[in-house]
Amino acid sequence: MKFTHTIAFKLFLVTVTVQTLILAALTFASIRVQQSNLMDHVVQSAVRVSDMIARSTRHSMMLNQKEDVHQIIASVGGEPGIAGIRIYNKQGVVAFGTNPADLSTQVDMNAEACVSCHSVGLENPHASNRTLTRIFADPGGERVLGLITPIRNEAQCSDAACHAHEAKKTILGVLDVKMSLAQVDHGLEQNTRQLLVLSMGAVLLIGLVSGAFIWMFVRRPVKRLAIGMEMVTSGQLNHRLDFWASDELGQLARRFNIMTEELARAREENVAWSETLEAKVKQKTADLEEAHKQMVRVEKMVSLGNLASSVAHELNNPLEGILTFARLLIKRIRKTSLPQEQIDSYCDDLRLMADESQRCGDIVKNLLVFARQGGMAFQTIRVRTIVERCALLVNHYAQMHSAQVAITCTDEDEITCDPGQIQQVLIALMMNAVEAMSAPSGSAGGGSLAVDVQRVRGNLVFRVSDNGMGMNDDVKAHIFEPFFTTKSEGKGVGLGLAIAYGIIERHHGTIEVESAAGKGTTFTVTLPVVPPSESTQHIQEKPLEGART
Repeated sequence: MKFTHTIAFKLFLVTVTVQTLILAALTFASIRVQQSNLMDHVVQSAVRVSDMIARSTRHSMMLNQKEDVHQIIASVGGEPGIAGIRIYNKQGVVAFGTNPADLSTQVDMNAEACVSCHSVGLENPHASNRTLTRIFADPGGERVLGLITPIRNEAQCSDAACHAHEAKKTILGVLDVKMSLAQVDHGLEQNTRQLLVLSMGAVLLIGLVSGAFIWMFVRRPVKRLAIGMEMVTSGQLNHRLDFWASDELGQLARRFNIMTEELARAREENVAWSETLEAKVKQKTADLEEAHKQMVRVEKMVSLGNLASSVAHELNNPLEGILTFARLLIKRIRKTSLPQEQIDSYCDDLRLMADESQRCGDIVKNLLVFARQGGMAFQTIRVRTIVERCALLVNHYAQMHSAQVAITCTDEDEITCDPGQIQQVLIALMMNAVEAMSAPSGSAGGGSLAVDVQRVRGNLVFRVSDNGMGMNDDVKAHIFEPFFTTKSEGKGVGLGLAIAYGIIERHHGTIEVESAAGKGTTFTVTLPVVPPSESTQHIQEKPLEGART
């Protein structure tokens, strides 16, 4: 911004202009007053000089001593500032004067001096003895002050022995004193020049003082505010003004700092809100992705469940027939007369067929359990009862693998559930834990199995932990999927954890796993103490993610 466009320059220009006009008016008035006072002083001095001449010549005129009057007028007329002295008689003839050339000359009655006297009526006997003044220019161009003083016919004049005048005459003559105003004009000119110089100096000084004041108390604060606003506009909300005057600009600076603080705080809140919103969006996106995966999983598991149910029903009858006829053939062969070695060989083959048929039957049974969509028998039972029953069933199997079982559970906690299905879940988790603590060769691993039950905000949390071989991330991603197993061929079909997952889902609970290779595994099952109403108990079994058996 140009300096001439700033408010400080405009204020300075207005201030200096107003002050210049005021000082000019005061200077002009002072000159006029000084001129008037000086002229009054000059006129009073001239009047005193005229009165002095009249008094000085009065006695000589009374005695008709004209030579003395000439000497007096010549002496006074030689004083500095006296331009000339003349005395006119009644007829306008110059009787006495400082200029010899003017003596005995007739003055024009229309001259300035004559007109001045007659115009004011000085010939009136009742008029006061007043002195008339006039100012005119001499042939040299200098101003001259003329004083016209009438010489009246006093009683001493009319009764004097030397020359008597008739008493009816009022004016005997006129004393005309001319005083030069050259020195006065020169003094006025010098005074005027000095006043103008002083006035210009005063204007300059006031302008400098006003400019400095405006610069210090207006220009600099306003510029700081302007710079601060530009910085705030550019986003630098940490900028603060250090101008703390007690005037309006100081208050404005304080308000500006408060404003920037509020803006900075609002921006921080907006940034934090944006970051929070971004995190929430990411979280919701992840939840939606997880929900989508869950829906895909549900659809897949529903299809698998329907397929498993159909296959199980179709395979169950043929397998049952094979098993029955294999056992029947064993009984018949034993009654034949064949050699014993041949009978034993045939029976071994038939028992193998029966065992494999039985194993296939177990697989079909698990498929039916996995695909089951029937209701559940809910009842309220002590949690400790379920956990102790599971420990009793698993304890012998744990001893065979040199594993120790520890249970932590209170006696007071109760839960409304299907006890048989919850027992099935816990047994599956505990059996898997015992097997995970066995060495690969099948020898005893000497592990530790812990079952801990706690009540947390209206839920019961079951934690089944072992210190076995653990799982890597790839295995954890598939453990709840049906037919997924880490056991060797023939030792599991991968439906145990899938069935457990479905049972927990039907109880409106959750099952989670934490594990790392070589650091053991912990399954966490969370169940509500009081499940939803019975109208929601008969729900379709949701598909599961896989099994670790």
